[in-house]
Amino acid sequence: MSNEIILTLPDQSRISAKSGDTVYTVIGTIGKGLQKSALAALVDDRAVDLSMSLTESAPLKVITFDSQTGKDVFWHSASHLMAQAVKRLHPGAKLTIGPAIENGFYYDFDMDRALTPEDLEAIEGEMKKIVEEALEVTRQDLSKEEAKKLFSSIGESYKVEMLGEMKDDTVSVYRQGDFVDLCRGPHVPNTSYLKAFKLLSIAGAYWRGDERNRMLQRIYGIAFPEAKQLKAHLDFLEEAKKRDHRRLGRELDLFSVHDETGAGLILWHPKGARLRNIIEDFWRAEHYRNGYELVTTPHIGKSQLWEISGHLDFYNENMYSPMDIEGQDYYTKPMNCPFHIMMYKNRGWSYRELPLRWAELGTVYRYERSGVLHGLLRVRGFTQDDAHLFCRPDQMPEEIDRVLAFSLYMLRAFGFQDFNVYLATKPKEGAVGDDAMWESASRALGESLDRAGIAYEVDEGGGAFYGPKIDIKIKDVLAREWQCSTIQFDFNLPERFDMTYVDSDSKKHRPYMIHRALLGSLERFIGILIEHYGGRFPVWLSPVQATVLSVSDDEAGYVERLCGELNAQGFRVEPDLRNESIGYKVRDAIGKKVPFICVAGKKEAQEGAISVRKRGEKDSSAMRLEDFVALMKTEVDARR
Repeated sequence: MSNEIILTLPDQSRISAKSGDTVYTVIGTIGKGLQKSALAALVDDRAVDLSMSLTESAPLKVITFDSQTGKDVFWHSASHLMAQAVKRLHPGAKLTIGPAIENGFYYDFDMDRALTPEDLEAIEGEMKKIVEEALEVTRQDLSKEEAKKLFSSIGESYKVEMLGEMKDDTVSVYRQGDFVDLCRGPHVPNTSYLKAFKLLSIAGAYWRGDERNRMLQRIYGIAFPEAKQLKAHLDFLEEAKKRDHRRLGRELDLFSVHDETGAGLILWHPKGARLRNIIEDFWRAEHYRNGYELVTTPHIGKSQLWEISGHLDFYNENMYSPMDIEGQDYYTKPMNCPFHIMMYKNRGWSYRELPLRWAELGTVYRYERSGVLHGLLRVRGFTQDDAHLFCRPDQMPEEIDRVLAFSLYMLRAFGFQDFNVYLATKPKEGAVGDDAMWESASRALGESLDRAGIAYEVDEGGGAFYGPKIDIKIKDVLAREWQCSTIQFDFNLPERFDMTYVDSDSKKHRPYMIHRALLGSLERFIGILIEHYGGRFPVWLSPVQATVLSVSDDEAGYVERLCGELNAQGFRVEPDLRNESIGYKVRDAIGKKVPFICVAGKKEAQEGAISVRKRGEKDSSAMRLEDFVALMKTEVDARR
């Protein structure tokens, strides 16, 4: 038939259709269940609406909510649903942008009054009405001038401004009932698809993220195809809220941030500093054990250093303004690597002396807008778990194997067992270094992962401009993914700094340079740890491993003596001698999530014993001090 077209499915099977059939109709021939769950489709790798007519043979892939693309389509459609409800209830509100984001969606509105939680309830109610109306969602292609006239006529000045910046002559708008929005799409076929949703919060946001522009009101939301999925997500959010490291940081007295000292700058309280020092001590010991040397570098450096490294050209927007010292510009460091390179260049190196493994817990400073700062997870000053390896090309495979194994060992030591690993390759544009170096380094990274038996995804073109890399992302107890370890080749800095070593041929050659972070930022990693454990750190990490409670003032001396003996053996134990009831003290220790709560009353003091209650258990056990020491040692050694 002349009007027959062939559509190739992802499994390479083929189906025939008539030219002019809609995507929705064609999916129905594959299966009614698939048709019911379809949200949009990829036709020749282009995302399209289900209502689009097919006129040519092409590859076809159905988009469902199970994929990230499907979630983006669904959540973007939900943002339009919310915006329509807002416009119905507040006709004077002006639309700006409403994208799908990592976990849901938001829409920014320019409104004359501040929204309240009660407003969210009303908006949700109106959204439910629109869902019940099952309004068809349709796409319309307009010339840019036609679109300007349309949005000008309905007073949507922000859309007109956005249109003025678009380069395309033709744009698309989407309509559903009385609502129209400027959008690329695709969207779900009608509003009845969007049954399960929840508006989560209201926040302020400047137009285009610029503090000089008008403050907008941002409404965040989430949506799912089924109510049970929404309930599961809301339960997840509630659990995440309980584990929020900012709340636990206050409750456990770990850290604080103050306007007077500066946003994004962390003050570590005694218990938080103890936790941090435990991690740092473990980090240092393991680095020495794995053949590293530790170095220390300054917090500031002359502008010349950052000019050579290229940071002033490529990274200037993330650096703070310079300070003048005797007529020279100095910058707080955003990276440690140029300092390590200058140490390398302090003298010449022979091929026999390589590899060099230099590591540092170096504090760096990077500019972040105040709106993106988030507790320990996004800060302006942080300590980078940093190392740089300098090696010969023939040493590269073994060094990658070593650092990969070390990365996984360190992450597992802190209780992380699930990883997603990515191999990021040469970007299409702007890469430095010749193709042979990129190919050799990328192959070495991939072969190392293969030798280790680690499954990974290839992130085509995802490498930095200066080299390919391995990214290791951990999964926490809530299955959230966090970027921590990175193994990164650098072809740029050795060239910029003219780094060399003398090889066996008595000629100078460039060393290979590998950037490596195991934990990433210590601040961020500790924030992740707090949320992963919900503040219930394993015994080896707990700032306070045990608290000993006195029943009355008569046992104060005995309690202090016990704590002294335990601390002398390397344990972290605190006494609680307050003039409070024992029940109050126990509840307080439970709230502080102390691994062991020990009670010493008259009987224990007479018998030289303590009553020990392990975290999470209701019953206590009487034991002698030496037995408690053995128990503590067992718990601490369980780290490995």
